[in-house]
Amino acid sequence: MRAHLDLITIGRVSVDLYGQQVGSRLEDVASFAKGVGGCPANVAIGAARLGLRAALISRVGDEPMGRFVLEQLARERVETGGVRVDPQRLTSLVLLSVRDEQTFPLIFYRDNCADSALGEDDIDTELIASARAVLVTGTHFSLAAAARAQRKAIDIARQHGRTVVLDIDYRPNLWGIGGHGAGESRYARAARVTEALSAVLPACDLIVGTEEEMHIAAGIEDTLAAIRHLRSLTAAVIVCKRGARGCVVFAGEIPGSLEHGLVAPGLDIEIYNVLGAGDAFLAGFLSGHLRGQSHAESARLANACGALAVSRLLCSSEFPTQAELEHFLAHGSRHRALREDPRLSHLHRVTTRRPGPRTLQVLAIDHRTAPLGEAADAARERLDSFDRLAVDAIAGVAAGREGFGVTLDATPGAAAWREITRSALWIGRAAPRRGAPPLVASGDGSLAVQLTEWPIGITAHCRYEVYPDDARPLIDAQERSLGEVAALCRAQARELLVEIVTGGPDTGGADTVARALARIYALGVCPDWWLLEGQPDTQSWEPCARVISSNDAYCRGILLGLAAAPEPAAALEVAAAIPLVRGFVAGGSIVGGAAAEWLAGRLSDETARAQVAERFRALADRWSAARDPRHDRPQRSAD
Repeated sequence: MRAHLDLITIGRVSVDLYGQQVGSRLEDVASFAKGVGGCPANVAIGAARLGLRAALISRVGDEPMGRFVLEQLARERVETGGVRVDPQRLTSLVLLSVRDEQTFPLIFYRDNCADSALGEDDIDTELIASARAVLVTGTHFSLAAAARAQRKAIDIARQHGRTVVLDIDYRPNLWGIGGHGAGESRYARAARVTEALSAVLPACDLIVGTEEEMHIAAGIEDTLAAIRHLRSLTAAVIVCKRGARGCVVFAGEIPGSLEHGLVAPGLDIEIYNVLGAGDAFLAGFLSGHLRGQSHAESARLANACGALAVSRLLCSSEFPTQAELEHFLAHGSRHRALREDPRLSHLHRVTTRRPGPRTLQVLAIDHRTAPLGEAADAARERLDSFDRLAVDAIAGVAAGREGFGVTLDATPGAAAWREITRSALWIGRAAPRRGAPPLVASGDGSLAVQLTEWPIGITAHCRYEVYPDDARPLIDAQERSLGEVAALCRAQARELLVEIVTGGPDTGGADTVARALARIYALGVCPDWWLLEGQPDTQSWEPCARVISSNDAYCRGILLGLAAAPEPAAALEVAAAIPLVRGFVAGGSIVGGAAAEWLAGRLSDETARAQVAERFRALADRWSAARDPRHDRPQRSAD
C-alpha cells in the first residue's frame, strides 16, 4: 500500500486549561486559556503545522470538549478518521499553572476518560499501513488495553516496512505513581515501567526522551549507561533531549561520552513554560527526519521548535508553523523572550488563525447618530428589533454561502447581541470611539472586559480618522487607543478590521490614505482587514495596495467603504479590478431609509426586511459581475 500520510500518532488527547495568571498558585488562578493537549495530539498538530500529513488515533467524549478537540484538529489539518467518539466517557482535562521556570503545578482529570479506553479495535490496519511512520507513547503502555492497541499498531507498521517512533513520554502520575497531586513530577523509579518499555524497544526505529526518560526506559540512573543499555536492546536512532542544552543524537555505537554523540546545542532564550516543549521538539525532529534530512539538520529544527514553544504559555496552540520556523532560523531574534518578538508573534498569529472568507460583502448597521429622544430605552429596544430584521435580510441574501456579513455599532442590547451572534454571518463590531482614552469602549465600561466577553469569532472594528486640523494630543490618543485594541485582539486571537476615515473628498486621496496605512503599520498594528474609502481609478489604488503588501503579505485584504461614495456603482467597478480589494461595506443607503420608515410604523417587518435584502442584493450582484474570480485566491496560510 502506498503511504499517503507521513505520520500517525497514538494515545493521549486532552483539553488543557492553562492558568493565565503566570506566577500564581493553581489554587489562585482566576482564568484559563484552552487548548488541545496530550503528547500524541501535540506532536500531530506540531507536525501538521510544519507541513507533514499527520493523523491521530485516540478517543474523545461525546460532549463539547470532545467536539472542540475534533474541530481544532481539523483546523490544524490533522486527519481525525482514527479519533473515535466514546459515548460513555468524557474527554480528558488537564489544569495547569506556571509558578516559575521550575514549577508547573498540574492536575490530570483522567479517571476513566475517553482516551484511556483506547483498544485494539481502534487500530485500523489500512490506516496504519497508509502512514510512513507511527508514533507510540510511553504513557499508553501503562494501560493494558491501550498497550495491546499500540503493540498491534507496531506490528502492522513493521509488516508494511513503516518507521516506528517511541516517545518515552514518562509521567509517573499517569502510571499511578505519586497520587493526584504529583502531576508535575517527571521522574520516579519503577521497575514495572522499565519492564513495559523494554519490551517495546527492539521494534523501534527512533526513540526520543529526556535524560530522566532514558533512565526509566533502561532502569539505570546514569544517562550514558542508560543509553548504552538501550543500544543493547535496539538499533534505533536514539535522541536524548537535554532541555536548554539542546539534544544529542546517537545513530550507531554509543561513544564513551555523551558529548561525543551528535550534539545539537540549545538556544539561549528565556524559559517561560517547559510544558509541551518536548512535543514541539519531536514534531520539529520528525519534520526533518521524515523528509530524509540529516540527523544534524533534524536536531536543529527540533531545537528551534522547542525554543519557540518553551517561550510561550500554551502547548499545541503556540507551536510554530513552517513560516515562523523558517523566519526564526533565517533571522533569529533580538528578543531573548521570543514571545516578545513582534515579527514572530505576527507570523504565528496570521498562520494559525481560523480560515477566513475569500471575499466579504458586508452591511453596516450603525445607529450611533440616531435620535433616541426621551424614551431612549424604548427606542433602543425598537432599534434592536430592526437590527435583527436587517441581519435576517443579509442571511437571506447569503442563503448559506460564506462571504456575507454585518458590522454593528456598539449599542445593541444584550438580548439582540446574543441573537445576532448566533447567525452564520461574518460579524464585526465597533470598538473604541474617536479620541477615547485607551481601553475605553464605545458603550459603557472597559473595552478589555467587553472584548473578553465577545464570542471569539467577532471581528473588532476600529476607526482611524485623519483630519488636517487634528491637534497632536487627539492624534496621540487615537493612536494609543488603536494600539490597545490591536494588542487585545492579538491576546485573544481575535481579528481586527481598521477603517481609515479622511476629511472628505479633498483630503481622501490615495496619498493621504497610503500615509495613514504606513503610519498604522509603523505603530506595530497589522489588521486582518482594512476598510478604505473608494478611489477614482485603479491607479489611485496602487499606493495603498503597495503599502499593505510590503508590510503584511498575510493581510486578508481591503474592503471598499461605500458610505461616502457619491457613486457606489462606479466605486465598485473600479475597486473590483484591484486584487487586494476583497469586497465592500455598505450601510446608510440601504439601512437608513428603511429604519426610519419602520420606526415610524410605515413599513411592516416583512417589507423592511425585503427592502434591505433587495438593496443589498443589488450591490452584491454588481460586485460579482465586476469581479474577476481569479483575484479571490485562497488566503495565504501556514502552507
